[in-house]
Amino acid sequence: MRETGVAVTGTAALSTLGLTLAENLNSLFSVRRPPQPPRRFRLDHRLDYPVFELPPSPFDDDQHKLSRTSRLGLEAARLALTDAGREVGELAGLRVGVCLGTTVGGTLNSEPFYRAWRNRENPALKPVKRFLRSNPANVVARTFALSPGPCQTVVNACTSGADAIGIGAGWIRQGICDLVLAGGCDELCRTICNGFISLMVVDDNPCRPFDRRRKGLNLGEGAAVMVLESETLVHKTGVDRIRGRVSGYGTTCDAWHLTAPHPEGRGLRRALYQALEEAGSKIEEIAFINAHGTATLNNDLAEGLVLREECPKTPCFSTKGYTGHTLGAAGALEAVFTLELLNQGRIPASAGFAEFDPDVGITPVTAPQTIDRELALSQSLAFGGNNSVLILARRDNL
Repeated sequence: MRETGVAVTGTAALSTLGLTLAENLNSLFSVRRPPQPPRRFRLDHRLDYPVFELPPSPFDDDQHKLSRTSRLGLEAARLALTDAGREVGELAGLRVGVCLGTTVGGTLNSEPFYRAWRNRENPALKPVKRFLRSNPANVVARTFALSPGPCQTVVNACTSGADAIGIGAGWIRQGICDLVLAGGCDELCRTICNGFISLMVVDDNPCRPFDRRRKGLNLGEGAAVMVLESETLVHKTGVDRIRGRVSGYGTTCDAWHLTAPHPEGRGLRRALYQALEEAGSKIEEIAFINAHGTATLNNDLAEGLVLREECPKTPCFSTKGYTGHTLGAAGALEAVFTLELLNQGRIPASAGFAEFDPDVGITPVTAPQTIDRELALSQSLAFGGNNSVLILARRDNL
């Protein structure tokens, strides 16, 4: 394995497309499933703002001792370990880290408690106890009895999942860990949905990333985790388990606006070239770009500007037309998709795009394509001006 890469030996993803990675990948190339009004809560607006919820499952249990967000992250970690051929018992004696990204992690999902407290009642503290025991990274580390490796929950808005993978890869490169469970998880809730609606960045129809008629995003939920391993550990246990590698990571902050990216995409450009430098690669080597592509006016303008100026010949698309914007899970979910699409040698159409916008200046992929290069790029933007870029390499580029 090339020393510049951190091996990825297992991947997992849960979203509205399915509760396994295979279901998710198959759905990216099938008929687009439209978002629907929320099933688990009501928004009570004049317009029905659709969302991309997970299919009905045991995760719908609102009485569980852990938050839905943490349970999604835990399940993704279990599935990723299984995909890596790892038993939990094998992790004893290894320096194992956990790094998961989220936004609010379900902390706003206790409206009855807050309402009762505000009315000077004496509500039961079950929701508070659930919140206190539901730190996503801590839940994974505690459940799998992982110690004494680092354990971190990244709360960096919509780049959180990508940042968690970049941080986890850094722990491997720095010799801090032998193995890291890295990714992101987030659930939908009424408060978060209403918050985005109040910002007027939500579409009441299926979202249209980069399209001239776009009106905003659709929210979604899900989780994704990668198992990252050191070169030494991989060679001890067999290189045939490698699914690919994390080659580069770049992250910056515009410090421009609370909720909008810099209109010239300055921070995103820096993050892009940081990732390329760490990977020792050039933009011409990138097979495709899995863009952030939220379908909001400001994001698509700034991101489109960077894409057309820095990598005009590189195919790009957004998967948020299939999954919705899964917030803290988005960067991880899209990084997992990026790696597995590289391994399959194909990319999907950018769902929702129909009409070119001259202000955005790019045309994303409009039909499935085959690809034959070894590297791909997944990029994420976030409130606060955060920008994070991951470069992934397919399994035979080792």
